[in-house]
Amino acid sequence: MLNNKVFNSAVKKHLENRGLLVVISSPTAVGKTTVCRELVRRSNGSIVNSISATSRSPRKGEKEGRDYFFVGEKFPKLVKKGRFLEWEKVHESYYGTPKKYIEKQMAEKKAIILTIDVKGGAALRKKFKNALLIFLLPPSLAVMKKRLEKRGSETAAQIKVRLNTAVKELKYLSQYDYLIVNDSLKETVKIVESIILAKRQLIIK
Repeated sequence: MLNNKVFNSAVKKHLENRGLLVVISSPTAVGKTTVCRELVRRSNGSIVNSISATSRSPRKGEKEGRDYFFVGEKFPKLVKKGRFLEWEKVHESYYGTPKKYIEKQMAEKKAIILTIDVKGGAALRKKFKNALLIFLLPPSLAVMKKRLEKRGSETAAQIKVRLNTAVKELKYLSQYDYLIVNDSLKETVKIVESIILAKRQLIIK
Protein backbone atom coordinates (compact mmCIF):
# COMPACT_ATOMS: atom_id res chain seq x y z
CA MET A 1 0.00 0.00 0.00
CA LEU A 2 1.33 3.39 -0.99
CA ASN A 3 1.92 5.76 1.88
CA ASN A 4 1.10 9.07 0.21
CA LYS A 5 1.25 10.98 3.48
CA VAL A 6 4.89 10.05 4.11
CA PHE A 7 5.81 10.71 0.47
CA ASN A 8 4.14 14.13 0.36
CA SER A 9 5.63 15.15 3.69
CA ALA A 10 9.17 14.24 2.62
CA VAL A 11 8.86 16.00 -0.73
CA LYS A 12 7.31 19.13 0.76
CA LYS A 13 10.12 19.37 3.31
CA HIS A 14 12.72 19.60 0.56
CA LEU A 15 10.81 21.69 -1.99
CA GLU A 16 9.70 24.53 0.25
CA ASN A 17 11.83 27.65 0.25
CA ARG A 18 14.44 27.82 2.96
CA GLY A 19 16.07 30.75 4.63
CA LEU A 20 19.22 31.54 2.68
CA LEU A 21 22.13 33.89 3.27
CA VAL A 22 23.32 35.41 -0.01
CA VAL A 23 26.53 37.43 -0.14
CA ILE A 24 27.09 39.58 -3.23
CA SER A 25 30.47 41.26 -3.51
CA SER A 26 32.16 43.21 -6.27
CA PRO A 27 34.60 46.02 -6.90
CA THR A 28 33.07 49.48 -6.99
CA ALA A 29 31.13 50.62 -10.08
CA VAL A 30 30.24 47.07 -11.11
CA GLY A 31 26.56 47.54 -10.31
CA LYS A 32 25.89 45.26 -7.33
CA THR A 33 23.52 47.77 -5.70
CA THR A 34 21.37 47.95 -8.83
CA VAL A 35 21.43 44.17 -9.26
CA CYS A 36 20.30 43.65 -5.65
CA ARG A 37 17.56 46.25 -5.97
CA GLU A 38 16.17 44.42 -9.02
CA LEU A 39 16.36 41.03 -7.28
CA VAL A 40 14.32 42.34 -4.36
CA ARG A 41 11.81 44.12 -6.62
CA ARG A 42 11.14 40.98 -8.69
CA SER A 43 10.93 38.54 -5.78
CA ASN A 44 7.48 39.35 -4.32
CA GLY A 45 8.99 39.49 -0.84
CA SER A 46 10.95 36.24 -0.87
CA ILE A 47 14.27 38.09 -1.29
CA VAL A 48 15.20 40.99 0.99
CA ASN A 49 18.22 43.21 1.48
CA SER A 50 20.14 43.08 4.73
CA ILE A 51 20.29 46.25 6.80
CA SER A 52 23.64 47.13 8.33
CA ALA A 53 24.27 48.80 11.66
CA THR A 54 26.54 51.83 11.77
CA SER A 55 28.14 54.12 14.29
CA ARG A 56 27.74 57.21 12.13
CA SER A 57 24.85 59.66 12.26
CA PRO A 58 21.99 59.51 9.73
CA ARG A 59 22.48 61.49 6.54
CA LYS A 60 19.74 63.56 4.98
CA GLY A 61 16.91 61.30 3.80
CA GLU A 62 18.14 58.20 5.64
CA LYS A 63 15.69 56.41 7.90
CA GLU A 64 16.28 54.17 10.92
CA GLY A 65 15.52 50.53 10.11
CA ARG A 66 15.27 51.19 6.37
CA ASP A 67 18.74 52.38 5.39
CA TYR A 68 20.72 51.49 8.52
CA PHE A 69 20.39 50.74 12.21
CA PHE A 70 22.05 53.80 13.75
CA VAL A 71 23.64 52.60 16.99
CA GLY A 72 26.09 55.46 17.52
CA GLU A 73 28.73 55.09 20.23
CA LYS A 74 27.27 51.73 21.33
CA PHE A 75 28.88 50.00 18.34
CA PRO A 76 32.11 48.81 20.10
CA LYS A 77 30.07 47.47 23.05
CA LEU A 78 27.82 45.54 20.65
CA VAL A 79 30.91 44.05 19.02
CA LYS A 80 32.12 42.76 22.39
CA LYS A 81 28.70 41.22 23.02
CA GLY A 82 28.91 39.31 19.73
CA ARG A 83 25.95 41.08 18.14
CA PHE A 84 27.50 41.22 14.65
CA LEU A 85 28.21 38.45 12.17
CA GLU A 86 30.95 40.63 10.70
CA TRP A 87 32.02 44.26 11.03
CA GLU A 88 34.63 46.71 9.84
CA LYS A 89 35.78 50.28 10.17
CA VAL A 90 35.43 52.42 7.07
CA HIS A 91 37.16 55.77 7.38
CA GLU A 92 35.98 57.01 10.80
CA SER A 93 32.78 54.96 11.10
CA TYR A 94 31.95 51.35 11.95
CA TYR A 95 29.63 49.15 9.92
CA GLY A 96 28.38 45.68 10.80
CA THR A 97 25.86 42.95 9.96
CA PRO A 98 23.42 42.49 12.89
CA LYS A 99 23.21 38.83 13.86
CA LYS A 100 19.66 39.03 15.28
CA TYR A 101 18.23 40.69 12.16
CA ILE A 102 19.76 38.08 9.84
CA GLU A 103 18.52 35.19 11.98
CA LYS A 104 14.99 36.66 12.00
CA GLN A 105 14.85 36.95 8.19
CA MET A 106 16.17 33.41 7.73
CA ALA A 107 13.65 32.04 10.24
CA GLU A 108 10.96 33.61 8.04
CA LYS A 109 12.42 31.63 5.10
CA LYS A 110 13.68 34.70 3.26
CA ALA A 111 16.71 34.84 1.02
CA ILE A 112 18.58 37.76 2.54
CA ILE A 113 21.20 39.59 0.48
CA LEU A 114 24.30 41.12 2.02
CA THR A 115 26.35 43.45 -0.19
CA ILE A 116 29.67 43.35 1.62
CA ASP A 117 33.34 43.27 0.71
CA VAL A 118 35.42 40.16 0.17
CA LYS A 119 36.79 40.07 3.72
CA GLY A 120 33.27 40.16 5.12
CA GLY A 121 32.23 37.46 2.68
CA ALA A 122 35.09 35.22 3.78
CA ALA A 123 34.18 35.79 7.44
CA LEU A 124 30.55 34.83 6.85
CA ARG A 125 31.55 31.72 4.94
CA LYS A 126 33.20 30.40 8.12
CA LYS A 127 29.99 30.93 10.14
CA PHE A 128 27.45 29.88 7.51
CA LYS A 129 28.75 26.91 5.53
CA ASN A 130 25.58 26.83 3.39
CA ALA A 131 25.69 30.54 2.53
CA LEU A 132 25.69 31.44 -1.16
CA LEU A 133 28.60 33.68 -2.19
CA ILE A 134 28.47 35.47 -5.55
CA PHE A 135 31.14 37.78 -6.94
CA LEU A 136 30.30 40.25 -9.70
CA LEU A 137 33.06 41.27 -12.08
CA PRO A 138 33.25 44.13 -14.59
CA PRO A 139 33.73 43.15 -18.25
CA SER A 140 37.26 44.55 -17.89
CA LEU A 141 39.25 47.03 -15.81
CA ALA A 142 39.01 49.45 -18.71
CA VAL A 143 35.19 49.35 -18.53
CA MET A 144 35.33 49.77 -14.76
CA LYS A 145 37.60 52.80 -15.18
CA LYS A 146 35.17 54.37 -17.67
CA ARG A 147 32.23 53.80 -15.29
CA LEU A 148 34.13 55.46 -12.44
CA GLU A 149 35.07 58.41 -14.63
CA LYS A 150 31.45 58.76 -15.78
CA ARG A 151 30.25 58.89 -12.16
CA GLY A 152 32.41 61.94 -11.62
CA SER A 153 32.58 61.43 -7.87
CA GLU A 154 36.25 60.39 -7.64
CA THR A 155 39.52 62.05 -8.53
CA ALA A 156 42.01 60.39 -10.87
CA ALA A 157 44.05 59.33 -7.84
CA GLN A 158 40.99 57.82 -6.15
CA ILE A 159 40.06 55.94 -9.30
CA LYS A 160 43.57 54.47 -9.43
CA VAL A 161 43.22 53.29 -5.81
CA ARG A 162 39.86 51.64 -6.57
CA LEU A 163 41.26 49.84 -9.62
CA ASN A 164 44.21 48.56 -7.58
CA THR A 165 41.80 47.42 -4.85
CA ALA A 166 39.75 45.51 -7.42
CA VAL A 167 42.87 43.57 -8.46
CA LYS A 168 43.75 42.80 -4.82
CA GLU A 169 40.23 41.46 -4.19
CA LEU A 170 40.80 38.72 -6.78
CA LYS A 171 42.78 36.67 -4.25
CA TYR A 172 39.51 36.04 -2.36
CA LEU A 173 37.69 34.58 -5.36
CA SER A 174 38.30 30.99 -4.24
CA GLN A 175 35.96 31.72 -1.30
CA TYR A 176 33.06 32.40 -3.69
CA ASP A 177 30.69 29.93 -5.32
CA TYR A 178 29.97 31.87 -8.51
CA LEU A 179 31.70 34.55 -10.58
CA ILE A 180 29.45 36.56 -12.88
CA VAL A 181 30.53 39.22 -15.36
CA ASN A 182 27.99 42.04 -15.12
CA ASP A 183 27.91 43.16 -18.73
CA SER A 184 24.09 43.29 -18.92
CA LEU A 185 21.91 44.13 -15.91
CA LYS A 186 18.97 42.13 -17.24
CA GLU A 187 21.03 39.00 -17.85
CA THR A 188 22.92 39.28 -14.56
CA VAL A 189 19.70 39.53 -12.56
CA LYS A 190 18.26 36.48 -14.36
CA ILE A 191 21.41 34.45 -13.67
CA VAL A 192 21.51 35.38 -9.97
CA GLU A 193 17.78 34.61 -9.62
CA SER A 194 18.36 31.16 -11.10
CA ILE A 195 21.31 30.49 -8.79
CA ILE A 196 19.30 31.48 -5.70
CA LEU A 197 16.36 29.30 -6.77
CA ALA A 198 18.62 26.31 -7.37
CA LYS A 199 20.42 26.76 -4.03
CA ARG A 200 17.11 26.86 -2.14
CA GLN A 201 16.07 23.54 -3.68
CA LEU A 202 19.24 21.68 -2.73
CA ILE A 203 18.88 18.96 -0.14
CA ILE A 204 21.20 20.25 2.57
CA LYS A 205 22.55 17.37 4.62
